[in-house]
Amino acid sequence: MTNKRPSGRSILANFGSFAKPETSPDSSSPPVGADAPNQIPARVGAGVIGATQRSLAELRGERDRLQALVDAGGGSELDPSSIDPSPFPDRLPDDSQVDFEALKKLIAEEGQKVPIQVRRHPTVSGRYQVVYGHRRWRAALDLGIKVKATVVALSDSELVVAQGIENAARQDLSWIERALFAWRMDQAGIKARDIRAALSVDDPELARLRAVCRAVPVEVIEAIGRAPKAGRPRWGALATAIGEDSAALDRVQKTLSGDKVSELTSDDRFKLVFAAVKQPSARSQSELELRSSAGKVLGKATFAKGDIKLTVAEEHATGFGAFLEEELPGLVERFFAREGSE
Repeated sequence: MTNKRPSGRSILANFGSFAKPETSPDSSSPPVGADAPNQIPARVGAGVIGATQRSLAELRGERDRLQALVDAGGGSELDPSSIDPSPFPDRLPDDSQVDFEALKKLIAEEGQKVPIQVRRHPTVSGRYQVVYGHRRWRAALDLGIKVKATVVALSDSELVVAQGIENAARQDLSWIERALFAWRMDQAGIKARDIRAALSVDDPELARLRAVCRAVPVEVIEAIGRAPKAGRPRWGALATAIGEDSAALDRVQKTLSGDKVSELTSDDRFKLVFAAVKQPSARSQSELELRSSAGKVLGKATFAKGDIKLTVAEEHATGFGAFLEEELPGLVERFFAREGSE
């Protein structure tokens, strides 16, 4: 039987059905042998079940507490010039300002409907930091009007989790924006458990997010941009290529500094960078001998100005020709997948 995950529900919401309070062994429990045809005898130790239920209850309680902070009502009208962005940026600039300009026009004509959320600046008296609502804050700043805001008391850890909850509701952060968010939290000393909660990820995914930001310099990521179509596999491949080829990063930086590159969309910039790191190193010879790991010679390949020529030993020519004809379509698909082409 195939189990399907219900759509539109968070992992913690799904946990809810397993986190019901334990039933104490009192007189309300059915006697042994009572008519209960659908009951299945427990096969897991009570200690394990109890620990799991407590853990799930703690997760749900923390989620609900932070959700309440996100949903906090009320608010004030603040001077937007007294507000700073979140100390943990989670967004890269959009390729187009059209959506922001539309939002600004809507606020100018109809007013700000939804307040932003801020906390008091932890070190500067009289200033605030955005928890979420950066675009509404920027719009008010540009328009020269006060911004409606809810002021909450949050620690750094609570701020990033609340920020993550709000982002999860929109689900529009690109993969690399999530990686940068994780990296900035790491740099600020946020605990791994709070980073996982902010991004709703497990340990393996957090490790992948961190690995990309270790291999690809932040200034390169920022120069590329959001690249919403370039997901985890392509960013992972880019990080691996840069890590394996000491000259790859120079090619990337040269590519990003080219004329009119900044005018491209972030996805197109990523494609250019991905192609740059995949460029083969200059060969000292134009010929490559083809042989098996056991030393059996098949022939040779000659590379010259984009031309590729295969010369195969006579005894293998027929068999290798048939093999190559069968494998070439798959090789073509793998090539374009690696290059980032559709």
